[in-house]
Amino acid sequence: METRSNHVLVGSVVLILLIMLALFLVWLARLNGGSEREFDIFFKQSVDGLAKGSSVAFSGVPSGQVKDISVWKRDPKFVRVRISVTDETPVVTGTTASISSSFTGTSTVQLDGAIKDAPPIICPVENPQSACPFGVPVIPTRAGGLGALLSSAPQLLEKLSHLADRLTEVLSDKNVASITGILENTNRVTKALADHSGDLGETIAETRKTIKQGGEAAAAITRLANSADGLLKSDIKPVAANLNKAIASAQHSLEQLDGLVSDARPGVQTFSKQTVPEVGQLVRDLRVMAAALTSVAEKIDQGGAGSILGAPKLPVYTPGKTPKAPKK
Repeated sequence: METRSNHVLVGSVVLILLIMLALFLVWLARLNGGSEREFDIFFKQSVDGLAKGSSVAFSGVPSGQVKDISVWKRDPKFVRVRISVTDETPVVTGTTASISSSFTGTSTVQLDGAIKDAPPIICPVENPQSACPFGVPVIPTRAGGLGALLSSAPQLLEKLSHLADRLTEVLSDKNVASITGILENTNRVTKALADHSGDLGETIAETRKTIKQGGEAAAAITRLANSADGLLKSDIKPVAANLNKAIASAQHSLEQLDGLVSDARPGVQTFSKQTVPEVGQLVRDLRVMAAALTSVAEKIDQGGAGSILGAPKLPVYTPGKTPKAPKK
């Protein structure tokens, strides 16, 4: 009877201890769970090297681990990675996630890009299902160095292969021969230019001088054109206007003169037919009268007034002496 009582007591004590241990473990799990936050990351690239328990680092500082990895059934192009990080990890607006791969084959989730005083990433109150499809906030992704390079390696190799094919076509025997001929011609042209470098320098100098003279000539022509334009505006136009007025006035005078000639034509005809012959006869008579008056004047001058009335006296002659002219 006593043996059975001891076994019951021992069993009861062990059961109580197990219950207390279970409660302690649950409390510890809750305590640890309360100090971590979970986030989802949707990668569109390969997550090769990433597995449950992989490290999560923030700016290189270990901050958590990967909890779950699965293909997103809604869109199989994405791989959903569930991570948990400590409360001290500043997962705020502006934080991005990437996969950092190494040549050893292991990968880690890298978080960086936090902004000072930015609000934490949380699920919105309105329409939380669209922003948080699995009930936890989502961290946006960015292309990660080696992982992005490895994921794009097939496309890169394909482009390199295509480029190699094109280079092979370009560097065919025929094209190589053509390139060789072009290089030889270039060498000959370069040698010819080097041989005539002095002449080329003189030609360039003459060309510069010609260009300078052409510029000066153009400037002179511009000044001449401006002067001619000013002369045309200031002098030629007023002179032309005055000339037009003079021509109009002359035309008017000619018209008046034409009318005057038309009116005077009958009198002119009478004058030419009657008056002119009479004037001619008068002129002849005046000439005869003038000749007679000249003769009378000469006689008066030589013989005095008596020479007009009688004959002139003969000179007195004395032998051996020069005859004297008679006294007047």
